[in-house]
Amino acid sequence: MIKYLLMLCSLLSLGLINGCGIYSMSGISIDYDKTKTISIQNMYNDATLGPVNMPQTLTNSLRDYYQQNTNLVLVDGNTEGDLQIEGGIVSFRTSPISPQSSGSSTLGDTAALTRLTITVKVTYINTTDDTFNFEDKSFSFFNDFDSNTNLTSIENQLVDEIFEQIIMDIFNASVANW
Repeated sequence: MIKYLLMLCSLLSLGLINGCGIYSMSGISIDYDKTKTISIQNMYNDATLGPVNMPQTLTNSLRDYYQQNTNLVLVDGNTEGDLQIEGGIVSFRTSPISPQSSGSSTLGDTAALTRLTITVKVTYINTTDDTFNFEDKSFSFFNDFDSNTNLTSIENQLVDEIFEQIIMDIFNASVANW
């Protein structure tokens, strides 16, 4: 009997915690009574390299992520939402890592891996609580690939993987407040 009573108390407590106000079990801190909409402007591209579709890929992926992980209504670019996100890609660079000897004294050392790093700057405005706002905050992530691989053959895959992490970081900084 006590076992069932404890289980019932646990379920009721969990229901109260999950149902209370702003915080959810997923870590999102949105007051849905005040905050109903989000606007995500088209991202720009200030990077000199990278696929031409990067800004559109980032924009669409951001919109999809917020729609899948919140109850906010996405409003079009001409309307400002209760939450507003804008920004763009500011850097797309490759750099050699993991040096290895080429075995030849004339060739010198080569890199076994190359690192692709993308940096995005974002401005976030919360019209219902400006304590969460940030301006031109940088989010950066990288992915390594074999130096013998032609970047253009795997570029879209790497960009998608890097954007996945950057989008989670933007989400956490904005609505999860981590």
